[in-house]
Amino acid sequence: MAIRFSKLTRPAIRTLKIGDSLTEHGITFRRDANGDGVYSVNIMVDRRRIHRVIGRESEGVTRQQAEDFIAQARTDARRQRLELPEGRKTPLSFEETADRYVQRLRDSDGKNIDIKERQLRQHLVPFLAAKPLSAIESFDVERYKKARRTEGAAKATINRELATLSHLLNQAVEWKWIKSKSVRINRFKEDNQRIVYLTDNQCVALLDAAASDHNENIHAFVMVGLHTGMRHAEILAIRREDVDVGKRVIWVPQAKAGSREQPITRELAEYLGKRMDMLPPGCEWMFPSPGSATGHAHTIRKAFRRSAERAGLDPDQITPHTLRHTAVTHLVQAGVDLPTVQRISGHKTLSMVARYAHQSGSHIEAAMDRLEGRVSGTQEDNIRKLKPKSSA
Repeated sequence: MAIRFSKLTRPAIRTLKIGDSLTEHGITFRRDANGDGVYSVNIMVDRRRIHRVIGRESEGVTRQQAEDFIAQARTDARRQRLELPEGRKTPLSFEETADRYVQRLRDSDGKNIDIKERQLRQHLVPFLAAKPLSAIESFDVERYKKARRTEGAAKATINRELATLSHLLNQAVEWKWIKSKSVRINRFKEDNQRIVYLTDNQCVALLDAAASDHNENIHAFVMVGLHTGMRHAEILAIRREDVDVGKRVIWVPQAKAGSREQPITRELAEYLGKRMDMLPPGCEWMFPSPGSATGHAHTIRKAFRRSAERAGLDPDQITPHTLRHTAVTHLVQAGVDLPTVQRISGHKTLSMVARYAHQSGSHIEAAMDRLEGRVSGTQEDNIRKLKPKSSA
């Protein structure tokens, strides 16, 4: 049914004075100081306000185009309602979804909740706030990537944010907030960057700083990380029964490459033995957390950040995963063969371990020196054996 206008009529528009405006049925016409007219719309559709400038009279824009815009917006809203899961009357905005998503993760002991919440609050929500969750398109993702790159964000940083967005959308389907995930998220191809690891002195400084923190778990966490190269989540999920001090191994039942026995150093075996003696009787976990639904800690990032700062390290660059990089890099620099390093670190493929082989030139030079020592003859002898080119 066509909209009937009594105020915003063609005669009224033609006679409108400079600086005045007419509004009817959500459409506004304003006469600017230069005499040109501007059409805009301001309407509510499914509890969402849409305010848009349609265009200028001088550009050929008419009231009909404003009417067409409103009709299309309402058609799109009806389509979105048809795509909603059963029981929902209006689509969830991205902002509302983000709040619900974080709360669900907290209720179910999700992983990396603080990081995901920060990514959403600081970047994703401001960009996608009023967008209905079911209406997010690949074009929105590409615009987000461009905007973040313009702000100076690294490709790796943006990829982590896109991973959070992808997980949110997947969970929204599982929790029946939307019927399907139609958006395709293409991540950046990351540049091969130098792996960050700690020097010997930095390891000592971090251990000393962790020992003075009020979190009773952080020093043990750093000890295990530096002495094994285990992943953040693997360390925090260690059970007392999984530690065999005599055999110097930790059983890791759930790891990326499958279950494994994690070798540990003699120093760490003695340390864990004493730690287990100090834990409360009946305590199941090496890193207990009474407030957690599982009984053990799931993150230790805040305490790690405090310790890194106290040790004079950059907490934005040095993270819990840096301990894994450090352990593996030190093994390689010590001359341990890569298959053995892979056995210790639990990497799935040898190529993943090979990334660490370039971290220091000193162990490469030492290896070449050993090769030189196995080759017969001396440098002087070999130089004398060089035959000069014939002058003929």
